[in-house]
Amino acid sequence: MCGICGVARTGDRGLVSLDLLGRMAATIAHRGPDDEGFFTDRYVGFGFRRLSIIDLSLGHQPMSDAEENVWIVFNGEIYNYPELRKELEGHGHAFRTNSDTEVILHGYKQWGKGVLTRLNGMFGFAIWDKRTEQLLIARDRMGIKLIYYAQDNGTLIFGSEIRPILAALPSPPEMDPVALNLFLRYRYTPSPLTVFKGIRKLAPGTCLIVRNGRIEVERYDTFAPEPFSPMPSMEDAEEQLLALYRQAVKRQLMSDVPLGLLLSGGLDSGLLLGLMKECGASWNTYTVGFGTSFKDDELDDAAETARVLGSPNYAVRLDRETFEASLSKIVAYLEEPVASPSIVPMYHVCQRARQDVKVALCGQGPDELFAGYRRHLGVRYGAYWRSLPEWVRTPARGALGMLPRNDAIRRALYSLDVPDRLQRYQQVFSIMRGDVIDGLFQKDALPAGAGDEILDCWADYAPLMRHTDELGGFNFLEVRSSLPDELLMYADKLSMAHSLETRVPYLDQDVVEYAERLDASFKIRGLSRKYLHRRVCRKYLPEAIVNRKKKGFAVNVVDDWFRGSISGKLEETLLDPQSRMYAYMEPGAIRGLVRQHLDGQKDNHKILFSLVMLEEWMRNFASKPQAVQV
Repeated sequence: MCGICGVARTGDRGLVSLDLLGRMAATIAHRGPDDEGFFTDRYVGFGFRRLSIIDLSLGHQPMSDAEENVWIVFNGEIYNYPELRKELEGHGHAFRTNSDTEVILHGYKQWGKGVLTRLNGMFGFAIWDKRTEQLLIARDRMGIKLIYYAQDNGTLIFGSEIRPILAALPSPPEMDPVALNLFLRYRYTPSPLTVFKGIRKLAPGTCLIVRNGRIEVERYDTFAPEPFSPMPSMEDAEEQLLALYRQAVKRQLMSDVPLGLLLSGGLDSGLLLGLMKECGASWNTYTVGFGTSFKDDELDDAAETARVLGSPNYAVRLDRETFEASLSKIVAYLEEPVASPSIVPMYHVCQRARQDVKVALCGQGPDELFAGYRRHLGVRYGAYWRSLPEWVRTPARGALGMLPRNDAIRRALYSLDVPDRLQRYQQVFSIMRGDVIDGLFQKDALPAGAGDEILDCWADYAPLMRHTDELGGFNFLEVRSSLPDELLMYADKLSMAHSLETRVPYLDQDVVEYAERLDASFKIRGLSRKYLHRRVCRKYLPEAIVNRKKKGFAVNVVDDWFRGSISGKLEETLLDPQSRMYAYMEPGAIRGLVRQHLDGQKDNHKILFSLVMLEEWMRNFASKPQAVQV
């Protein structure tokens, strides 16, 4: 696990200097405290910071082939590299190290960009081929690792984070109001957009090619899941999924340094611990919570899971003061605003885990693959609602609209009424109706149609979803949009803030492709979510743990924060007329949201927290983006 950056001149703009690469790499030193390296070849240059995980002595980068014709900088882990290495040796390739980096290098020499579809792992890398003068930059299929890039006067600048790009640009970029609008709707900014105008991020499963002075972005991951025919029985599917889980965990326990587990009180990380123990060791587990003063805290549940499975558990206990005090520092590491309350717990649990280990597994993925959220029930059964005659739906809407704090229900019914599939998914993702979000902006701050930009971001996914059912299509988008651009993004940056590598076995390529070929009956039965996944969990966890209520971690902390007081952080960010967000936002509209929430008229905690994160981001980046200290 590392941090990479680089520059490519696509015009006659001068040579790439080591001084520039050094300044860029210095901004991501936290990602790689063990080593650094640089490479220049006239108009192309790479910078590298290393966190040593595998082949500790010989994995130095940038790395080249024996002839020094092909060079690579690579961030990530390739879990099937031993199999690929053996195959490449059969083609006559000779290896000088035991690193997965060298396997990618030789794989490129053998298969060209076709190597991308053979890699099972997480990666962001760049390959410079001196023979053809071609630069290939790629992001893994699930988007676990990030690649940002920008173009400036004939120069392409890229990196694992935004920070090295800011260090290379001649002036700070402006804010993109369209991306800001999307952030407030979805709580994240979908690839390829960022909130910085002109800075993009590669979407999952895409690559960027620089050749003959031209820059092209293309999708290499064209997997279009086709339902199994015939569908397996539930019993067979259970055994097949378990075999894939076991294989993924075994692969991802590969490490030459200490490894542990980020353990919540839920099913997914509990099952991971059970699967890890099959590999013959006792693993340290790390948990974070707020204690019994907050509803849905997970400290006790996680400790019980660790006890049942015989593993040590180390807990981090936070309070509201720590939560508020941490936000500014965490936003600096995130670089983009992300409005998930879990960012604060994630930062602190990674900080604790890094005291003992360099690698930690975490349980992200099953909620998106197997429909673990409440919204999935609406998606699963929405067709039944749409099949009802209007004379039934109209009074039903009216009756449900009379319930207190009913915004989630009204939004759900609104989204399920939309006839177009992608537009329907768009509404399910959104935390508020688009016209309400648009109304938070000052007049003329947004270009026309700004809120529909997410449909353009999803355009190349539409043909890949053609065989999926309603729930499967929605899960397909989650796995490639909200999961990588929100949850995996903050997991990567907040773990690497402490030089900790996190791995996500449930997003192993074989697991994902199997899950996406199953129909909705394997995911939701009645009101039971993650049905097949739960069946696998029962092989490792007692019924009391399997039947635990799903908890939205840290959500109640944020809701309590906003409803309990208008002092402190809330007043400082949302009610201060000097807040930087008011360069774009309408103060009266924001005050109205606060008043509705504090009076109990509406549950606005999601949008209010998003606005707090926006203001924190603007204070960290928008005013002086090249001076961020971490």
